[in-house]
Amino acid sequence: MNTESPLPTGNAPEWSVSDLSGALKRTIEDNFGFVRVRGEISGYRGPVASGHVYFSLKDTNAKIDAVIWKGVFGRLKTRPQEGLEVIATGKITTFAGKSSYQIVIDSLELAGAGALMALLEERRKRLAAEGLFAEERKQLIPYLPSVIGVVTSPTGAVIRDILHRLEDRFPRHVLVWPVRVQGETSAAEVANAIAGFNALAQGGRIPRPDVIIVARGGGSLEDLMSFNEEVVVRAAATSGIPLVSAVGHETDWTLIDHAADLRAPTPTGAAEKVVPVRAELMSFVADLSRRHAGAMLRLSDRRRSDLRALARALPGPEAVLSGPRQRLDLAGTRLAPALARNARAHEQALQGLSRRLEARSPRVALAKLRAELAGFARVLANARTNALEKERTRIAHARDRLATLDARARNAFGQSLIQRRDRGAALAERAERAFGQSLHRRGDRLTSLWTLIRSLGPETVLARGYALIRDEAGALVRSVGEALPGRALTVQLGDGSFGVTVAGGEPGGPKPAPRPLRKGPAPAGQGDLF
Repeated sequence: MNTESPLPTGNAPEWSVSDLSGALKRTIEDNFGFVRVRGEISGYRGPVASGHVYFSLKDTNAKIDAVIWKGVFGRLKTRPQEGLEVIATGKITTFAGKSSYQIVIDSLELAGAGALMALLEERRKRLAAEGLFAEERKQLIPYLPSVIGVVTSPTGAVIRDILHRLEDRFPRHVLVWPVRVQGETSAAEVANAIAGFNALAQGGRIPRPDVIIVARGGGSLEDLMSFNEEVVVRAAATSGIPLVSAVGHETDWTLIDHAADLRAPTPTGAAEKVVPVRAELMSFVADLSRRHAGAMLRLSDRRRSDLRALARALPGPEAVLSGPRQRLDLAGTRLAPALARNARAHEQALQGLSRRLEARSPRVALAKLRAELAGFARVLANARTNALEKERTRIAHARDRLATLDARARNAFGQSLIQRRDRGAALAERAERAFGQSLHRRGDRLTSLWTLIRSLGPETVLARGYALIRDEAGALVRSVGEALPGRALTVQLGDGSFGVTVAGGEPGGPKPAPRPLRKGPAPAGQGDLF
């Protein structure tokens, strides 16, 4: 057993857990209200059901919990990925539920160009594995589109270069969908523009483009990141309209270049690829027209020569018609006898049909049916008479049997009533006798129990001259040691009780007289015990 005294606490105040946690939270937030932390993302599993994101930032020696709230996560330009090295900007705070500290992130940026290139390479491989960059998915660019859709910034030099080159080569109807080509909302705007051009209906108020150009001028890798976002790549890959990518300079490559149907080195190059040179096209068409006219002239001369050769080989009209003319004359001489034979054959057939029709006249058939009907009526009348006689006989027999059964049932029911009445009277008599015996036995038992209770009760013992002594609280005094001098006690006898005071109280004080507590005559032969 440890007998050492506890350490002195002095004047140190007592803290509740909540108060201490709140003080620590205020101290950390006041000193680390804005920090930039570089580390590798660990334990990232995406947003939870509430939309918030939880993960950790770590380096070789330490790790810190991180949280991104739902509203901030939707505005992030760089989305967190497992194993990605980033620079997180936010504030340090505590979480009282786990007694831990964490960083609440407001923005994320990649830690360096090497990490950015690794991220782009990983994204390119993943999208390529889905087949978004497959050559068999790419569409042919129309040779001469009627309407060209351009997705770019309306205020930059890119749109002016495209319009100027189209005007020089072959003027076309151009629809410009203005977007931001740099910034946090740029990727979503470009993807929505591609989807918006595809949503236009054929023959609608706004013409549907035959080809789409997504264009932007040159810039750094970070400036072109909008065209590396997954949402832009998927929009380009799923576009139903052929799409030309013209982002940056010739040496700049973005992920949209892999998903587009055609990549142009510059926005001006995109304009050159979607339309031909008008003068060259007109010269080419004129040359084709001359070649077509010469070919048609040569074909006409050759067909005319062939027709003359075939005409010389054909027979004359008389030779062609002589055979059919003779066959027509022969058929005319045979026609009159054949018509007479045909008329006689039809007449004989008509006479045979007339005889057969008379044998099957409706009058003859009606007479036969009337005779058969009369025979059926006689048979039916006889059957009805026989059936009625049989039914009358059966009903008479059933009536006799029913009367016999009724008489038997009446006799049996009367006898059953008499037997049940006698049995009920006997049972009532037995029940009355048994109930009286049960009452007598219970009365005797109750008398015995009452006698036993009176003999065992304290009143009987007290009546023989014994007494019960109680203190002020009503508890029994069982030993002399409990009767302290000057203590007020209560003595209970068989016919009442009274109060007493134990002798040997305060020195010189008068002895209190016994005070009866209950009214009634004093018991005979019982004096003051003290």
